[in-house]
Amino acid sequence: MGGIPHDHYEPKTGGEQWLHKRLPIVGLLYDTIMIPTPKNLNWMWIWGIILTFCLALQIVTGIILVMHYTPHVSLAFASVEHIMRDVNGGYMIRYMHANGASLFFVAVYLHIFRGLYYGSYKAPREVTWIIGMLIYLAMMATAFMGYVLPWGQMSFWGATVITGLFGAIPGVGPTIQQWLLGGPAVDNATLNRFFSLHYLLPFVIAGLVAVHIWAFHTTGNNNPTGVEVRRGSKEEAARDTVPFWPYYVIKDLFALAIILLVFFAVVGFMPNYLGHPDNYIEANPLATPAHIVPEWYFLPFYAILRAFTADVWVVIAANWLSFGIIDAKFFGVLAMFGAIAVMALAPWLDTSSVRSGRYRPMFKWWFALLCVDFMVLMWVGSMPAEEPYATISLIASAYWFAYFLVILPLLGVIEKPLPQPATIEDDFNAHYGSKAHPAE
Repeated sequence: MGGIPHDHYEPKTGGEQWLHKRLPIVGLLYDTIMIPTPKNLNWMWIWGIILTFCLALQIVTGIILVMHYTPHVSLAFASVEHIMRDVNGGYMIRYMHANGASLFFVAVYLHIFRGLYYGSYKAPREVTWIIGMLIYLAMMATAFMGYVLPWGQMSFWGATVITGLFGAIPGVGPTIQQWLLGGPAVDNATLNRFFSLHYLLPFVIAGLVAVHIWAFHTTGNNNPTGVEVRRGSKEEAARDTVPFWPYYVIKDLFALAIILLVFFAVVGFMPNYLGHPDNYIEANPLATPAHIVPEWYFLPFYAILRAFTADVWVVIAANWLSFGIIDAKFFGVLAMFGAIAVMALAPWLDTSSVRSGRYRPMFKWWFALLCVDFMVLMWVGSMPAEEPYATISLIASAYWFAYFLVILPLLGVIEKPLPQPATIEDDFNAHYGSKAHPAE
């Protein structure tokens, strides 16, 4: 496991040997729990356990909710009210599910940006990164479909706007849109489709998470230095690592407890803070909300979608070069999905030989600007599509693509990195002293 030399599970009793020969599940669990882990991981490595908890929470609360939910346009809104008012503890289950989605995305964004800063996407972890991006896409699809299920005003009109994006694809777009909707417009067939997929996709995500964990257990964990664990012998590897149990399990559980204190404070005292007021009004196809916005975790990419209007020169150029095939709407769709695609391509766009941003002085500033840019995109995504927000979103969108497509490749050529520690042990000793050991 991890390609790092370490002790493996050895069955001792007759019963253990019998089971191990037929189903080596105890050995698999042992190797997973006892995997050698770099001993210099900081608190940004806690988000894996938070994400695992969120996935489990969403599946469990979701299963309970569907026992009382009715996926029909005439009954969906009323069934949600029934859950809130009549089902024992139903309001708490629903609030945990709704706010659990927000916690899920908070954790995944911090997890992604930690990976971007410390170079967790670089060789040999490219596959781990790609699987992570697939998980993120599946999360977005699941969250979007779940947002439609309460059948409030924002649910209905959000579904209308987002599914309308597929109609912008030249030629096949209208057919794809009609197939997604199950008809010419958002209606009962749409709700049934979205309900089915919303229930199914979390289990797909769980499978992808298992592969994701398998992938990074094969390559070994990255760490803040970006220096690989020495693998010449067990003794050498032991100087760079500690077993995942008990050291990081206890650390992760402590972090989880702190995060849950905040989470349950939100669920208990301000459960509707992140919700849109219009979604507490039953869906009405004849009454369009003044300002249609998705959930907060979609806002950065929603801002990119809206940024590229018909009067932007790059859209004009694309329209001219494609002989009118790529119009502003289709360009916005390409830009939105392209913004995620460039993140997925980071392993090949980053040309630097240094993995961790800790030793890249120029990279730090550009990365900090990327983080600010992401927050700006989130803010303008919640604003009306008018000035000055339109110009701000265009500038912020341009920087997002420039960072991945221009800045990252150039930095690898022009940047002079700082000296790196020779080993993880050296970095650990520099922080805690040469006599400090995890067990002491």
